[in-house]
Amino acid sequence: MAEERTLPKFDYSTVKITKQESLIYYEDMVLGRLFEDKCAEMYYRGRMFGFVHLYNGQEAVSSGIVKSLRPDQDYVCSTYRDHVHALSSGVPAKEVMAELFGKATGCSKGRGGSMHMFSAAHKLLGGYAFVAEGIPVATGTAYQSMYRKKALGEDFDQVTVCFFGDGASNNGQFFECLNMAALWKLPILYVVENNKWAIGMAHERATSQPEIYKKASVFNMEGYEVDGMDLLAVRDVAQKAIARARAGEGPTLIEALTYRFRGHSLADPDELRDATEKEFWNARDPIKKFATYLTENNIVSQTELDAIDKKVQQDIDEAVEFAEASPEPDPSELYRYIFAED
Repeated sequence: MAEERTLPKFDYSTVKITKQESLIYYEDMVLGRLFEDKCAEMYYRGRMFGFVHLYNGQEAVSSGIVKSLRPDQDYVCSTYRDHVHALSSGVPAKEVMAELFGKATGCSKGRGGSMHMFSAAHKLLGGYAFVAEGIPVATGTAYQSMYRKKALGEDFDQVTVCFFGDGASNNGQFFECLNMAALWKLPILYVVENNKWAIGMAHERATSQPEIYKKASVFNMEGYEVDGMDLLAVRDVAQKAIARARAGEGPTLIEALTYRFRGHSLADPDELRDATEKEFWNARDPIKKFATYLTENNIVSQTELDAIDKKVQQDIDEAVEFAEASPEPDPSELYRYIFAED
């Protein structure tokens, strides 16, 4: 087990969150967790095929950032670990599940599967199978937002969030795009979900500077590290970065220190990671941490949280029923949805 980085401390005395907001964040995290658990069940039962990469443990990052955006305006760009980003962006669970089943009712009409979730209606730019592939896409999206505001004079303050893993921060796209974003002051958040492992390679062994957020200084960009297992800490840094982006103050690099509770994919026996390391991070479960905060501060009762758990599980069960009952894509439409006009 590599020596753990000291997780940033968060000042809870600064937290301002309503009961309604708390319930939204909690439900979104539980939806992500239970949805992924159901995916594992369906995969091992032979209902899903190919590679499936789950997000268990990282829910505070997706919920804390995506739920701080304007759902009808802002863009989200994901990775191959994209199911939960799609759910946080508002894509219905039944459409995400149907996509995983390869059905015509899926959010990508059954053409994308697990690693290529896309929804124009929900401003989800897609999941990308190649490491760092989404970074240039998100940068281009942020560029059009800047261009519409500055060159075309539109009253426009759209923000883009680009998620990627620690392994992607060693790729050329990362450095090139951050440089361009800083030069043009693009309204974008680059969010590194540092879960310590790039497939089977430990992050500390793959980079000369493990503290990724410090690389922002090379581009004269704001850079922050945050405890990615703490919903409130992620929410706080996200809100500040989003406000900066809307105000035209440029991009932000956020390194969220988090951990995936499962292997790299469901085909990964997960034999490389040390048991002590897993125990350390499992004890920091973000959903349990947030639930404890809500009940101890009398914001929400345990009964209300239990009701949400039950509701979400029912929604997921219905999503599976919907996916199984949905039709396969029609072979006659093999070449459909290739071009934007369709």
